Amino acid sequence: MSGRLMFLSACIHGSLWIRNHLQYGLPILGPQKETSGVATLSVLGIIVLTSLRPVRRLFYQAFFAVHILTFVAFFVTLRYHTLYSQPWIFPALAFFAADALLRFLRYRIKDARLSAPDQLMTFVHIQDCDDGWLAGQHVQLRIFFSSRIFESHPFTILSPPPGRSCFNRSGMILAARVNGDWTRELNTYTRNEQDLSISASEKRTSDQRVDVPVHVMIDGPYGGSSVDLGQYETVLLVAGGSGATFTLGLLDDIVYRCVKAGRPGGERTTRIEFAWCIKSFGHIEWFAQILADIATLAAGSSLEIHFSIFVTCLCDPEAVPFIPNCDVKLERPSVYMLLRETTGPSPPPPDAEEEKSFLIRSRGGGGVAVCASGPESLTIETRNAVARLGVRNALKLGGVVVHVESFAL
Repeated sequence: MSGRLMFLSACIHGSLWIRNHLQYGLPILGPQKETSGVATLSVLGIIVLTSLRPVRRLFYQAFFAVHILTFVAFFVTLRYHTLYSQPWIFPALAFFAADALLRFLRYRIKDARLSAPDQLMTFVHIQDCDDGWLAGQHVQLRIFFSSRIFESHPFTILSPPPGRSCFNRSGMILAARVNGDWTRELNTYTRNEQDLSISASEKRTSDQRVDVPVHVMIDGPYGGSSVDLGQYETVLLVAGGSGATFTLGLLDDIVYRCVKAGRPGGERTTRIEFAWCIKSFGHIEWFAQILADIATLAAGSSLEIHFSIFVTCLCDPEAVPFIPNCDVKLERPSVYMLLRETTGPSPPPPDAEEEKSFLIRSRGGGGVAVCASGPESLTIETRNAVARLGVRNALKLGGVVVHVESFAL
């Protein structure tokens, strides 16, 4: 937003100067001040246009390269345009250099192993990294493979640290869904290396794929959830596609605190609804084992967990693994209906007028926490669903809080 406001201010400044020069017959191009001014405005326009969302999504590599080059060109042309820019340029460059230095001090190079269960998902298991983050946080990941060593991308950590997780596995686990040229090349590289390792040993079968060793550089962690799920009796976790990496981390954390750790912080959570929307039945296998293990751990405890998996495309319908307390449906979910079903078992009145005055019957009024992650359309729908409850219903439930993570460029 600040960059676009600066561009708008530059356009106003430039248009007034051009009008002034046209009115008095002065040359717009030729003198150094005018020429460098037009160049500065042009460079700033290129920065703004190439940073628009369609360009970032479709041509990310071009956007990244152009952004770096024009960032430098903007300061150079601005310096030639006016001497009065000096007090503004060098402090900005100093802040940028300080930020880069602090980030550099946070970089860590680790050994990692890659595994690709299919053509759409790649798991990154970073070894010797067992603490220092919270559930729902993400890191900037750079993987030294092929020719893509200069790129880094954000990935949500799949689970809390091993000491605060339902599972005893060590290290940090990230999941990279194929959604661009970098993730696609990473998946292809991993599967090719796995196939080579299988060919090298006749004793291995296709179901005994070995992990691919690589070196990675991580920066972070950053972000995280603004909501402490343990303060609310009812929790609704909604994810779309690879957004499940965020909600799975939160689910793992709250189940550990309520079941394995014995509610050390006085956690109030008694019911969790985990909803996941995906395109194919085969995608369930990505996190099926994690969901099944969590459901098994919570069975017989004071914590009620239910999984709802929504599939939007009839693809590979036979690939549905068994997960306790899980319903798999071939439909697109309504977040508002999920929220209403989670917070109150009573069906809404059929009459439209009665619907306006319908009050959701709460499960004890201990509050409701809603967390959603995935495409921007899903996060917007989640916010609207919470707002649609209204203040009256929210107070009756003991309060409703919402936190969303948008997985988009």
